[in-house]
Amino acid sequence: MPLNNVELLTLGRRIRRARKLLGFSQKAFATKSGLDRSNLGRMERGDLNMNFSFLCDICEGLACDIATVTRGILSLPS
Repeated sequence: MPLNNVELLTLGRRIRRARKLLGFSQKAFATKSGLDRSNLGRMERGDLNMNFSFLCDICEGLACDIATVTRGILSLPS
């Protein structure tokens, strides 16, 4: 698995865990955050490389900052 996919999967798992801790289903969280549920699912599985705006919407829904969900996810130089 390329490193980029590992990083996306790690980020997606963190976001899924935070969403579930808040008690939201994917559908409810997507609606609350103004996101498409299928894109949220793809992102949580590490299949979608989201843009900054998408990540901002997710973090707003989780009531956290971007640093909280990305801390420790390193991108090593190629």
